[in-house]
Amino acid sequence: MSEPAANSASELYEHFRALDDPARYTPEACASLAGTIEAIRRLKADRRAVILAHNYQRPEIFEVADFIGDSLELARQASGVEAEVIVFCGVHFMAETAKILNPSRTVLLPDLRAGCSLADSVTAETLEDRKAELRRIYPDLQVVCYVNTTAAVKAVSDVCCTSSNAAHIVAQLPTNDILFVPDANLARHVQSETGKNVIAWDGNCYVHQQITPEQIEKVRKHLPRVKVLAHPECRPDVLALADAVLSTSGMIRYARESEASEFLVVTECGLSDRLLLELPEKTFYKSCKLCAFMKMITLEDTLHALEEMRFPIELDPDVAAGAERALRRMLEYSA
Repeated sequence: MSEPAANSASELYEHFRALDDPARYTPEACASLAGTIEAIRRLKADRRAVILAHNYQRPEIFEVADFIGDSLELARQASGVEAEVIVFCGVHFMAETAKILNPSRTVLLPDLRAGCSLADSVTAETLEDRKAELRRIYPDLQVVCYVNTTAAVKAVSDVCCTSSNAAHIVAQLPTNDILFVPDANLARHVQSETGKNVIAWDGNCYVHQQITPEQIEKVRKHLPRVKVLAHPECRPDVLALADAVLSTSGMIRYARESEASEFLVVTECGLSDRLLLELPEKTFYKSCKLCAFMKMITLEDTLHALEEMRFPIELDPDVAAGAERALRRMLEYSA
């Protein structure tokens, strides 16, 4: 579950001082945020709603979230939620996943523009064509889709995965030949971890692709004791410089448990914000980029989603059934 939230405007201001962003989190801004947060909490109770938030969300979103996590944690949480309404503070494919696992519940996405360029790099039709082509060469081919895909792509895949369980799932599959979609960097990382023949789709996360080894080396030069934590969506030459290659929640666990006190967080900047807020006794440096899609979700839009019950996720029943099979198989392998 999320950390205990700040309540008053003054508490919120003190809480956000750890972010070292005084221009954004002024006393006046925090007073406005505190009012919106209180309104959201009241509406959550009225609507019997829960808010699930990805680690890359804005810091003020964390204040109203019932659960914060990475894609695997949120998928697990969504599959067992008891609320009537789920407000998903993340991007579209994540809200789809929540709806697939909770078909009888209302799932709301506060802003429909919150998509994902990585998910958009593969369609069900192009995947079916590539799968048919490869199965003529590799009859035992299995298709593993990263959770950063649409429901339609999940529906024509054999199993889904997240960055935290991708290598574990691929290693368990009863075949040596894997078509991995759509992130090529994660596919290469999985191949290096498993030794299987992992055929990569030509896709990448634009946020992680922008991070370069020169950025990492520059920080290491000035901070030789810093621990570099990198997300597996990063380029191979960046991963080669990391002390640990981890999912976002894996980074949080590593930072909590490590005896080290200085960390360079190599992923989307929202995770650095969460770490700064939750582990103030340690120092976190940012080698990160902002995801424009994640940052489309605002506290105000979250409030409006609950007020107006917007925007509900709707899925074709056949697509939902196929996608659920791939997701359930992921959860079974990850148990």
